[in-house]
Amino acid sequence: MLELKNLTKKYEIGTFKQTALNNLSLSFKDNEFVAVLGPSGSGKTTLLNMIGGLDRYDSGDILIDGKSTKQFKNHDWDAYRNHAVGFIFQNYNLITHTSVLFNVEVGMTLSGVSASERRTRALEVLEKVGLKDHVNKKPNQLSGGQMQRVAIARALVNNPKIILADEPTGAIDSETSAQIMNLIREIAKDKLVIMVTHDEEVAKTYANRIVSLKDGEKLSDSRPVEETSDKGKNLSFKKTSMAFAQALKLSFNNLKTKKFRTLITAFAGSIGIIGVALVLSLSNGLNKEIDRLEQTTLAEFPVQIDPVPFNIDSARGGPYADDEEAISEWEERPDEPVIYPYQESLPEGQHINNLTEDYLDHVYDLDETLYNEISVDRRLNMNLLKKTGDEVIKVNTGQINFTETLTKDAFFEDNYDLLEGNQPENETEIMLVVDEYNRLNAGLINALGLSSDTDYTFDDFMNMEFKIAFASEYYVYNSDTDRYQSISDLEGFFDGEDGLELTVSGIARIKEDSVSEFLSPGFKYHESLSAMYMEDAEDSDIAQAQEQRDTSVITGLPMTEDAKTNFLRTIGADKTPSSIQIYPVSFSAKDEVTDHLDAYNEGKSEEEEVIYTDIASIVTELTGDIIDGVSYVLIAFSAISLVVSSIMIGIITYVSVLERTKEIGILRSLGARKKDISRVFNAETMIIGFTAGTIGIFIAYLLTFPLNWIITSLVDDIGNIAQLPLYAVFLLVFVSVLLTFVAGLIPSRLAANKDPVEALRVD
Repeated sequence: MLELKNLTKKYEIGTFKQTALNNLSLSFKDNEFVAVLGPSGSGKTTLLNMIGGLDRYDSGDILIDGKSTKQFKNHDWDAYRNHAVGFIFQNYNLITHTSVLFNVEVGMTLSGVSASERRTRALEVLEKVGLKDHVNKKPNQLSGGQMQRVAIARALVNNPKIILADEPTGAIDSETSAQIMNLIREIAKDKLVIMVTHDEEVAKTYANRIVSLKDGEKLSDSRPVEETSDKGKNLSFKKTSMAFAQALKLSFNNLKTKKFRTLITAFAGSIGIIGVALVLSLSNGLNKEIDRLEQTTLAEFPVQIDPVPFNIDSARGGPYADDEEAISEWEERPDEPVIYPYQESLPEGQHINNLTEDYLDHVYDLDETLYNEISVDRRLNMNLLKKTGDEVIKVNTGQINFTETLTKDAFFEDNYDLLEGNQPENETEIMLVVDEYNRLNAGLINALGLSSDTDYTFDDFMNMEFKIAFASEYYVYNSDTDRYQSISDLEGFFDGEDGLELTVSGIARIKEDSVSEFLSPGFKYHESLSAMYMEDAEDSDIAQAQEQRDTSVITGLPMTEDAKTNFLRTIGADKTPSSIQIYPVSFSAKDEVTDHLDAYNEGKSEEEEVIYTDIASIVTELTGDIIDGVSYVLIAFSAISLVVSSIMIGIITYVSVLERTKEIGILRSLGARKKDISRVFNAETMIIGFTAGTIGIFIAYLLTFPLNWIITSLVDDIGNIAQLPLYAVFLLVFVSVLLTFVAGLIPSRLAANKDPVEALRVD
């Protein structure tokens, strides 16, 4: 039983006021065919909208099976329309971009009916109205009568209690009208049918009850129904909800009818995606190139262990780049003729490595297959003598880079060419290393007592005479001064039998394709020479004397512990290394080397730890940071076009809202919630976003081919640098969907808030 009690509805537009329903009371039986007659403006359509829950009354009440609707909320009215009411409109109000079958099914999608049951019920009711053979057609492929039959099928499919028909034959011919009215009369046998019409003849022919209205009031009622006692107070309807998949289907079908505009919109939205994708492709390719460089070329760079480890913050201009505390008191350069002493110190927090023999033993425990070379620098200042003609001079070993050569022949041969002779094979041989242009620094030439204004042949160096004066021979005790002093007769010593004679065994040059000068230009000796020199220095009288005194055995002046250590190192009596270089055989081996070095620090305090410098990693990290920084800037610029395109898509979505206004009204009449309407348009923007992202990725992928060709033609040894990573494909499509979704939130909200009555009036 449907009851209207004192129903009143007024419309106000500015100063204009109109009473559509004025204190109207009517009751209806569960199965009857009621025709509502009246002139235009009498309130017929308003009455239908009130009963159907499309519009709200100002006062009074509508009772459904005795239950008041005064407390109904929006979702209650939505559920009521979906389950209890079926609408048949004069202009059919079908969704034109979907099939007949979907038009009939759409109401059931809101009530959670399964796909198989929806199809079965829709086909049954379409067969009932004589349209089973037209299920896959679009509404615009049908005649007016057929479209009205589709509307009737849609109204019936959810088995509602009430059928509301608004001028159902107003847009079709008389013959078809008769067929439609007979069908509606058949429906009224077990349902309440309320039909609004201006045709009194149709009303008298088919309806079994006629209600006449004028100015919103009841003029007459041919078969009034008495009010009944309350029943069904627990009446409730299942809440409606449109599944997102159905929203996608609706929007996809709509977009298919506007293919060209959709593709243009998606292409415009893809421009930003293309820019970001190309930047990510280049960034990814460059980072891969850096990784390749690290695994091949840079893998041969050493793992360096120095007394003061390299700090990457210094390279980046971080807190270690300048000692700000040391210069904070100076605001400008002083003009006074004064020299200011200051205590130089390392930046706060800088680590100091304590390189001990124990640590060196740990390094030598490395698997020999993991490294090409372990180079240990002890900063030995050997007493190296050289004879030129009749003159013997002591050579500054620092100036001529007098250091150990590479110990592994294979590693040496991979990186150096022997221009003359051979590598040192024992402690009596040394080798000269020149730079890639066969050059030697002028300071080195001068340190040998030669002129730097003259070019020399290989034979000039191969025939040079050198001699090592061991500490036990070079320092002699003077009993008169109780001091040790160096020998004064260098010529006599050189011509005597003491010392160790050295011969130049070969001349080497770095190979053209070598990645680094592992040996700086200068003279290189066999590792056995340093062992021999240290052993002699450690056992020498001068070393023994110095270790037992607090003053210098040379000058007699007080010595600090650091000064004593430096002295012992100078004469070769200090075995602790000053730096260590480990040259891994490969990138993977480097990781094992660093793991081995890390193991030494386990269980040690922070001060006891020894920190190494992985040069290859530092180079790649710094380079990678630069590439990432540039990439972020370029992505930011590209993102601007993403924002612009998103705004454009928001505008296009609003245009779509205007175009689909009637569809909004239709969906609301079928019980769709405001959320469902928002969901439909959100689905549309997401489809456009997905399409834009896909197009952008595809175009960006195609552009990588000419881009790689251009880069390869400009830069040697680099190919296929632009490589879009797989993660970026999914990320950019997601970003595109997200941005278009956000851009469509306002239009979708506007769509949801449209008045369904007004929406249904839109042509």
